[in-house]
Amino acid sequence: MGNRLTKIYTRTGDDGSTGLGSGERVPKESPRVEACGTVDELNCALGVLIAAGVPAALGDSLAAVQHRLFDLGGELAVPDRRVLDDGDVAGLEALLDRCNDPLPPLRDFVLPGGNMPAAACHVARAVCRRAERRAWSLARVEAVNPASLRYLNRLSDLLFVIARVLARQDGGTEVIWKPRTP
Repeated sequence: MGNRLTKIYTRTGDDGSTGLGSGERVPKESPRVEACGTVDELNCALGVLIAAGVPAALGDSLAAVQHRLFDLGGELAVPDRRVLDDGDVAGLEALLDRCNDPLPPLRDFVLPGGNMPAAACHVARAVCRRAERRAWSLARVEAVNPASLRYLNRLSDLLFVIARVLARQDGGTEVIWKPRTP
Protein backbone atom coordinates (compact mmCIF):
# COMPACT_ATOMS: atom_id res chain seq x y z
CA MET A 1 0.00 0.00 0.00
CA GLY A 2 1.13 3.58 -0.65
CA ASN A 3 2.06 6.26 1.82
CA ARG A 4 0.23 6.39 5.11
CA LEU A 5 -1.29 9.67 6.24
CA THR A 6 0.73 10.97 9.13
CA LYS A 7 -0.56 14.52 8.97
CA ILE A 8 -4.27 14.86 8.26
CA TYR A 9 -4.37 18.52 7.27
CA THR A 10 -2.24 19.75 4.39
CA ARG A 11 -3.80 23.14 3.64
CA THR A 12 -3.58 22.33 -0.08
CA GLY A 13 -7.37 22.37 -0.36
CA ASP A 14 -7.74 25.84 1.06
CA ASP A 15 -7.91 27.19 -2.50
CA GLY A 16 -11.03 25.14 -3.33
CA SER A 17 -9.18 22.31 -5.06
CA THR A 18 -8.54 18.72 -4.09
CA GLY A 19 -6.12 16.08 -5.24
CA LEU A 20 -7.21 12.98 -7.12
CA GLY A 21 -5.44 9.66 -6.71
CA SER A 22 -3.67 10.41 -9.99
CA GLY A 23 -2.07 13.51 -8.47
CA GLU A 24 -4.19 15.87 -10.58
CA ARG A 25 -5.83 18.75 -8.73
CA VAL A 26 -9.45 19.54 -9.52
CA PRO A 27 -12.13 21.83 -8.08
CA LYS A 28 -13.81 20.36 -5.01
CA GLU A 29 -17.20 20.68 -6.71
CA SER A 30 -16.16 18.85 -9.88
CA PRO A 31 -18.41 15.98 -11.01
CA ARG A 32 -15.63 13.49 -10.18
CA VAL A 33 -15.26 14.75 -6.61
CA GLU A 34 -19.06 14.89 -6.21
CA ALA A 35 -19.26 11.23 -7.28
CA CYS A 36 -16.40 10.21 -4.97
CA GLY A 37 -17.90 12.07 -2.04
CA THR A 38 -21.35 10.63 -2.49
CA VAL A 39 -19.98 7.08 -2.74
CA ASP A 40 -18.13 7.80 0.52
CA GLU A 41 -21.37 9.07 2.07
CA LEU A 42 -23.10 5.86 0.92
CA ASN A 43 -20.38 3.79 2.57
CA CYS A 44 -20.94 5.71 5.81
CA ALA A 45 -24.70 5.10 5.57
CA LEU A 46 -24.00 1.37 5.22
CA GLY A 47 -21.84 1.55 8.34
CA VAL A 48 -24.75 3.12 10.22
CA LEU A 49 -27.07 0.43 8.87
CA ILE A 50 -24.79 -2.37 10.06
CA ALA A 51 -24.43 -0.69 13.47
CA ALA A 52 -28.24 -0.34 13.70
CA GLY A 53 -28.46 -4.11 14.02
CA VAL A 54 -28.83 -6.52 11.15
CA PRO A 55 -28.57 -10.32 11.15
CA ALA A 56 -24.94 -11.47 11.09
CA ALA A 57 -25.02 -12.96 7.58
CA LEU A 58 -26.57 -9.79 6.20
CA GLY A 59 -24.00 -7.70 8.07
CA ASP A 60 -21.23 -9.73 6.47
CA SER A 61 -22.72 -9.18 3.02
CA LEU A 62 -23.07 -5.45 3.64
CA ALA A 63 -19.49 -5.25 4.92
CA ALA A 64 -18.36 -6.87 1.65
CA VAL A 65 -20.34 -4.20 -0.22
CA GLN A 66 -18.50 -1.55 1.82
CA HIS A 67 -15.20 -2.91 0.55
CA ARG A 68 -16.43 -2.77 -3.05
CA LEU A 69 -17.61 0.80 -2.50
CA PHE A 70 -14.12 1.69 -1.32
CA ASP A 71 -12.86 0.13 -4.56
CA LEU A 72 -15.40 2.20 -6.48
CA GLY A 73 -14.24 5.35 -4.72
CA GLY A 74 -10.70 4.46 -5.79
CA GLU A 75 -11.89 4.06 -9.36
CA LEU A 76 -13.51 7.46 -9.28
CA ALA A 77 -10.44 9.07 -7.68
CA VAL A 78 -8.13 7.78 -10.42
CA PRO A 79 -9.44 8.50 -13.92
CA ASP A 80 -9.38 5.44 -16.24
CA ARG A 81 -8.99 3.00 -13.33
CA ARG A 82 -11.29 -0.03 -13.32
CA VAL A 83 -11.69 -2.37 -10.37
CA LEU A 84 -15.34 -3.45 -10.32
CA ASP A 85 -16.54 -5.84 -13.00
CA ASP A 86 -19.63 -7.73 -14.09
CA GLY A 87 -18.92 -10.41 -11.47
CA ASP A 88 -19.48 -7.81 -8.75
CA VAL A 89 -22.83 -6.87 -10.32
CA ALA A 90 -23.79 -10.55 -10.59
CA GLY A 91 -22.93 -11.02 -6.91
CA LEU A 92 -25.36 -8.25 -5.95
CA GLU A 93 -28.04 -9.76 -8.17
CA ALA A 94 -27.61 -13.19 -6.54
CA LEU A 95 -27.89 -11.67 -3.06
CA LEU A 96 -30.88 -9.61 -4.15
CA ASP A 97 -32.63 -12.75 -5.43
CA ARG A 98 -31.90 -14.64 -2.17
CA CYS A 99 -33.28 -11.78 -0.07
CA ASN A 100 -36.31 -11.16 -2.28
CA ASP A 101 -37.47 -14.76 -2.80
CA PRO A 102 -39.14 -15.23 0.62
CA LEU A 103 -40.81 -11.80 0.60
CA PRO A 104 -44.47 -11.41 -0.32
CA PRO A 105 -45.15 -9.67 -3.63
CA LEU A 106 -45.10 -5.90 -3.38
CA ARG A 107 -48.61 -4.56 -4.00
CA ASP A 108 -48.28 -1.08 -2.50
CA PHE A 109 -45.64 1.57 -2.07
CA VAL A 110 -43.86 1.38 1.26
CA LEU A 111 -42.71 4.31 3.35
CA PRO A 112 -39.21 4.42 4.80
CA GLY A 113 -39.37 3.12 8.35
CA GLY A 114 -40.75 0.12 10.16
CA ASN A 115 -37.88 -0.12 12.65
CA MET A 116 -34.44 1.42 13.08
CA PRO A 117 -32.51 -1.01 10.80
CA ALA A 118 -35.14 -0.76 8.02
CA ALA A 119 -35.19 3.04 8.27
CA ALA A 120 -31.37 3.16 8.16
CA CYS A 121 -31.47 0.90 5.11
CA HIS A 122 -33.90 3.24 3.36
CA VAL A 123 -31.53 6.15 4.06
CA ALA A 124 -28.67 4.13 2.54
CA ARG A 125 -30.89 3.33 -0.47
CA ALA A 126 -31.66 7.02 -1.03
CA VAL A 127 -27.96 7.94 -0.74
CA CYS A 128 -27.16 5.12 -3.17
CA ARG A 129 -29.57 6.59 -5.71
CA ARG A 130 -27.84 9.95 -5.33
CA ALA A 131 -24.42 8.32 -5.74
CA GLU A 132 -25.69 6.71 -8.93
CA ARG A 133 -26.94 10.08 -10.22
CA ARG A 134 -23.58 11.70 -9.40
CA ALA A 135 -21.71 8.87 -11.16
CA TRP A 136 -23.92 9.30 -14.21
CA SER A 137 -23.31 13.07 -14.17
CA LEU A 138 -19.61 12.28 -14.29
CA ALA A 139 -20.13 9.66 -17.02
CA ARG A 140 -21.75 12.33 -19.22
CA VAL A 141 -18.46 14.26 -19.33
CA GLU A 142 -15.72 11.70 -18.54
CA ALA A 143 -15.21 7.95 -18.79
CA VAL A 144 -16.67 5.89 -15.94
CA ASN A 145 -16.50 2.12 -15.63
CA PRO A 146 -19.89 0.86 -16.93
CA ALA A 147 -19.81 -2.02 -14.42
CA SER A 148 -19.60 0.52 -11.59
CA LEU A 149 -22.68 2.33 -12.85
CA ARG A 150 -24.57 -0.98 -12.99
CA TYR A 151 -23.25 -1.86 -9.52
CA LEU A 152 -24.76 1.28 -8.00
CA ASN A 153 -28.06 0.63 -9.76
CA ARG A 154 -28.28 -2.95 -8.44
CA LEU A 155 -27.14 -1.87 -4.99
CA SER A 156 -30.04 0.55 -4.61
CA ASP A 157 -32.42 -2.26 -5.61
CA LEU A 158 -30.74 -4.57 -3.11
CA LEU A 159 -31.02 -1.99 -0.33
CA PHE A 160 -34.74 -1.61 -1.01
CA VAL A 161 -35.22 -5.37 -0.69
CA ILE A 162 -33.06 -5.54 2.43
CA ALA A 163 -35.17 -2.75 3.97
CA ARG A 164 -38.24 -4.93 3.33
CA VAL A 165 -36.49 -7.87 5.01
CA LEU A 166 -35.39 -5.79 7.99
CA ALA A 167 -38.86 -4.28 8.49
CA ARG A 168 -40.07 -7.82 9.19
CA GLN A 169 -37.46 -8.48 11.90
CA ASP A 170 -38.89 -9.48 15.25
CA GLY A 171 -42.44 -9.65 13.90
CA GLY A 172 -42.42 -6.13 12.47
CA THR A 173 -44.09 -4.96 9.28
CA GLU A 174 -43.55 -2.52 6.48
CA VAL A 175 -45.23 0.86 6.59
CA ILE A 176 -47.63 1.01 3.66
CA TRP A 177 -48.28 4.34 1.95
CA LYS A 178 -51.85 5.57 2.34
CA PRO A 179 -52.38 8.08 -0.44
CA ARG A 180 -54.69 10.99 0.14
CA THR A 181 -57.78 10.75 -1.99
CA PRO A 182 -58.59 13.93 -3.91
